[in-house]
Amino acid sequence: MTLDAHQIPADDEHPRERQRGPVTLRRGQSDEATTTDQRLLDSRGPSAWVHTDPWRVLRIQAEFVEGFGALAEVPRAVTVFGSARTLRDHPEYQLGRDIGAALATAGFAAITGGGPGTMEAVNRGCSEAGGQSIGLGIELPFEQGLNPWVDLGVNFRYFFARKTMFIKYSQAFICLPGGFGTLDELFEALTLVQTKKVTKFPVVLFGTEYWGGLYDWLNDSVMKHGKIGEKDLALLHLTDDIDDAIRVVEEAYQAWSDAH
Repeated sequence: MTLDAHQIPADDEHPRERQRGPVTLRRGQSDEATTTDQRLLDSRGPSAWVHTDPWRVLRIQAEFVEGFGALAEVPRAVTVFGSARTLRDHPEYQLGRDIGAALATAGFAAITGGGPGTMEAVNRGCSEAGGQSIGLGIELPFEQGLNPWVDLGVNFRYFFARKTMFIKYSQAFICLPGGFGTLDELFEALTLVQTKKVTKFPVVLFGTEYWGGLYDWLNDSVMKHGKIGEKDLALLHLTDDIDDAIRVVEEAYQAWSDAH
């Protein structure tokens, strides 16, 4: 097919154009002194390109691939959250060990954020009981690597990639007393269950003294004002008993297994 002369734009109607792979650059955007290949192969050039958004996309992709590959064969598992600030002589540390051991005895792998404190305690209890102890670490300016009780560990740069792994490879969340990080994971999980992005996924709040105020606020304020319903509040299970927590996890897993 050919265009008639009157259909062909005049030269001044054609903006300057440059191709950068599948990307088209026109007008002022086309003013690049070098090509992508040149910047790649010229080792003497600037290194700022490794911090550009397109390169970050590849890093993000790599984190998902690495996480999926490392965790794909993990058996049924439960993620346990809790404070990195819990000291080893604190009762919550022993509680974490007991919960990790109980999960291992019930046939669940224990997944934590891989850090110190409660996370270390859960990994330790699971590992000592012969279970699979997993830590999904995150790059932070103030914490040093994975705790020594992690048997299978994956480190992440990006919180959202790490969060996906927590949800994808867990059958439940157990939240011990914790701070912003625990609250973040707690409410993200509740949102995903509420919107049916994940199913048969219990969220256990362990420690009525610690979590009772939050639960009461959700009931007396959030639900009272119609922001959530009774079914939404029922997604949370508040307990002080390890056997009760494991029962909730096992029943939800059995319901999920029966549905698949």
